[in-house]
Amino acid sequence: MIASRRSVWMMVLATMALLLMMAVWAAPLLWALITALKPELQAAAQPIVWLPNPVTLENFAAVLTSGNLPRWYANSVVTSLIITAATLILSAMAAYAFSQLTFPGRNALFWFSLAGFMLPFEALLVPLYKLMNNLHAINTLAGIILPQLVSPIAIFVFRQFFDQIPKEFREAAVMDGATELRIMWSVFVPLSANIIWALAIVTFIGAWNNFLWPFIVVNSTEQMTIPVGLTQVQSAYGLRYAQTMAVAILGGLPVILAYLLFQRRVTEGFLSASGLKG
Repeated sequence: MIASRRSVWMMVLATMALLLMMAVWAAPLLWALITALKPELQAAAQPIVWLPNPVTLENFAAVLTSGNLPRWYANSVVTSLIITAATLILSAMAAYAFSQLTFPGRNALFWFSLAGFMLPFEALLVPLYKLMNNLHAINTLAGIILPQLVSPIAIFVFRQFFDQIPKEFREAAVMDGATELRIMWSVFVPLSANIIWALAIVTFIGAWNNFLWPFIVVNSTEQMTIPVGLTQVQSAYGLRYAQTMAVAILGGLPVILAYLLFQRRVTEGFLSASGLKG
């Protein structure tokens, strides 16, 4: 009886803690949305007007039809999609080699490839910037994309999953005369659908939200991505709070939708990589 009551209280406390965390996370987003839906005079009014009256979309229309927001959106879409596609393809190929092929120094090379995951990105900023400068990629979308084409953690996740696939699958394909590349694309990739979905969503969100590297490598307004462009919003819109919040909402909307729509696939993918079943 005592144990039963204790478990009930634990469940109540856990639920309250979860609701508190949700409120802390959601409150700024909700306030930004409410502010963006207000007329500009209401957004700056004192005392605070808690609810928009009337509800208006004029702030969203204003930021979408003026300034550089559409260009920043396009830059973010292009860089994020290219980074995501390249990360999946190149990381899967590297992971297949580390998992299924035998060659001298395989394990040493694998752990060396994870150095990018073990080192803080800030430690690599100067050499990466010099490399992009030598490639004449400063102030270009290529300069944003190139250092992010391969993800050490994606290689690690793919390799963990490939190690779980029975060796008989590959041996049967080899006996049929399939090349290693054909085996990877025809056997291993289809079996990795959940992993691919999970890594695709996580990589896309990371690429979209990446601020530090694009901020360093790009200073041309036309080449900025959404996170970097948002730093220009205050100077562009001054004290127009409603339009500033409209830009913030539009900037975060794609990643919020991506995670809400595909969160189950993300969970299933990483459970597959860990060898657990959801």
